Amino acid sequence: MLDILSTKARTLGNLEGRLAAARVLPQVSFTAAEWERDRAGRLAAVADAFGPEAAVIVRSSALSEDGNAASNAGAYSSILDVRGAAALAGAVDEVLASYRPAAPEDEVLVQPMLSGVAVSGVAFTHDPGTNAPYRVISLHRGSDTAAITAGRGGAETHVVARGAPPDAAAEAVRPVLALLDELEALMPGRPLDIEFAALTDGALYLLQARPLVLADARETMPEAEHRAVLDRIAARVATLQRPHPYLCGQSTVFGVMPDWNPAEIIGTRPRPLALSLYRDLLTDMTWAYQRNNYGYRNLRGFPLLQAFAGQPYVDVRLSFNSFIPSDLDDAIAERLAEHYIRRLVEAPHLHDKIEFEIVFSCYTLDLPDRLEELAGAGFGAAEREALASSLRRLTNRVIAQQDGLWRLDAQKIDILRERQDRIGASDLEPLERIYWLLQDCRRYGTLPFAGLARAGFMAVQLLRSLVATGVFTEGDYQRFLGSVDTVSGQFSRDLSRLDRAAFLERYGHLRPGTYDICSPRYDEAPDLYLGGRGRDATAQDDKPGFGLSPRQLREIRGLLGRHGMSLDVVDFVEFLQAGIEMREYAKFVFTRSLSDVLRAFTDWGGALGFSADDLSYADIGIVGDLNARTDDPATVLARSIEDGRRRYDETRRVWLPALITRPEDVLGFQIAESAPNFVTQGSVTGPVVRLAPGAQRAADLSGAIVFVQSADPGYDWLFSHGIGGLVTEYGGINSHMAIRAGELQLPAVIGAGEELFRRWSRAHWLRLDCAARRVERVS
Repeated sequence: MLDILSTKARTLGNLEGRLAAARVLPQVSFTAAEWERDRAGRLAAVADAFGPEAAVIVRSSALSEDGNAASNAGAYSSILDVRGAAALAGAVDEVLASYRPAAPEDEVLVQPMLSGVAVSGVAFTHDPGTNAPYRVISLHRGSDTAAITAGRGGAETHVVARGAPPDAAAEAVRPVLALLDELEALMPGRPLDIEFAALTDGALYLLQARPLVLADARETMPEAEHRAVLDRIAARVATLQRPHPYLCGQSTVFGVMPDWNPAEIIGTRPRPLALSLYRDLLTDMTWAYQRNNYGYRNLRGFPLLQAFAGQPYVDVRLSFNSFIPSDLDDAIAERLAEHYIRRLVEAPHLHDKIEFEIVFSCYTLDLPDRLEELAGAGFGAAEREALASSLRRLTNRVIAQQDGLWRLDAQKIDILRERQDRIGASDLEPLERIYWLLQDCRRYGTLPFAGLARAGFMAVQLLRSLVATGVFTEGDYQRFLGSVDTVSGQFSRDLSRLDRAAFLERYGHLRPGTYDICSPRYDEAPDLYLGGRGRDATAQDDKPGFGLSPRQLREIRGLLGRHGMSLDVVDFVEFLQAGIEMREYAKFVFTRSLSDVLRAFTDWGGALGFSADDLSYADIGIVGDLNARTDDPATVLARSIEDGRRRYDETRRVWLPALITRPEDVLGFQIAESAPNFVTQGSVTGPVVRLAPGAQRAADLSGAIVFVQSADPGYDWLFSHGIGGLVTEYGGINSHMAIRAGELQLPAVIGAGEELFRRWSRAHWLRLDCAARRVERVS
């Protein structure tokens, strides 16, 4: 059988006339040697084939591109819209010159230019990252056939599981799926990368076909097995979307960013240990206890996260229920939950902004105006006032000066610090030490942290309402954030002020990837994170101050009185500052317990013969089991690791959308361009540096715009390297990195989303203009 895949020109020639799903443009091709011997003859052949003045494209077809090991995609020139013999000769010379140098057998391919292009793009028969059986199609609507390959804006990326029913894919990509089916039938077992264009009359053209060079060339999961996994996920989604007697709202959706945003904290494909820790410490029970303690509806017993093939998703109906005050009438609560869910389905780009754009979870000084949007959804004035009153009572209980709930939680954080020292000085057995570190972290760490995080969110919302009511300008808002003194700010100052031993005594427990056992702590690899940095006698300890004008004092006092808030002006401003600061401080303290858990788990597992990489596949639940049983620890741990490896291999091979609104989304979805969060009013232009997940060091970052997929406090080392800007794939406006960037007045885009993050990170230089909410590719 003819091997269809060869050079670009020969592959297209082999496919011409053999496809039913698409057409292949006619061509004239020749080698560099043939061009050197008979330029006039080659020019005449093109003129005879397409006409002497016809518009053609001159394309590369070198022996060193489109191979099984390397594609060299985009390495060589292609010249569009060439007309006439002189222009054609120059274009051929330019293409051959781009081979640097051309070998005698290297080819040049000439084809007629397509006109009337409506859609063009690139498609893969497999997920290029994992070799999983997904069709990945990126398309651009319009006549620019190079938009996708050049990385320009306006891309749509569609992901469709092989064998999915036609209605799982958008109509625009169904002809391309049929073409991929046909090509795979002609070349079975060969992962492919194609370029295509569809005309306004619907005709589809294959512009290129070549082997897909896979990042992971291991054998993929068999298609039937892969489809069985997806069917189980879809069935689980359908089950969870049914009405529940203890929940408001008739259905639900699932997202990786709403509420406790697992995508930002542990990533979308966490290893089993990280996932089990996050669930154990926060999202199985702690989250619901905290919400109910603060006056929201009782969701105790409901785990917030669902793990679909090991990928963590927030059940958004649970989240929305948990933001409804417990004293609100059930009928209003039901309609409110339905409204929230419908709003998210209609505007999925808000999935990382639900507390700012969808739900009303606390009282603010502009709440009555904001609640007017509910009038359009059929909520009457009395219902809106009932919601406002409930939120006012709830918020006042949290922020009260003397006995506010946030103050009680702050005291528990101090208890945790004392208990950390007590456990550190004890002679507990390793397994018992891990068990009690977890117990203390949950009771005195993550539970009060969840409350302080809620108070921090309220502080930011109240601060934003000062802008909405005209008391603050946007500049005032940014200056206030710049005056807030968080642990992250202290980190930067202490890095210059303290000697290394003193610095590591305070910050040594931090690690990039807070839940990742494979990520070393600062005190385990100080040179890796801190390099040769030492004390800086010129370091400044002062934070810029922030003061209220007499007018602002009067207006805030009036607003607090009119809205029935429980604080006076001084206490109100103190809460705004303390709410933001305490959230970061609580995170700093509880992550010491978590980091100590991971260290102790490493030591315990190491004594049993397991590496940190091995242990990353275990489930933390075995600690509780072994603490109450007499099973052989090595056997139990080995079994957990083996099971975790199997499950994680499944996790890596499954690709799911950021938001699942229906079971069919599991089989086919579009990766939407996100609506990013712009932080500060600043701008910066600089080189792009993309750090791999879990990166612990990089080349010179000074002035660079750094791309990090997801971030947590362990990445504070970035800010000590003089970076110019920051872009994260995941993260909300109220996330750690957003607050940190605001404090440092660092231009940042937080939560760019998968599509924009990938596109922007491919640039060499970018300009972030946060005031204009624009990201411009410089080169």
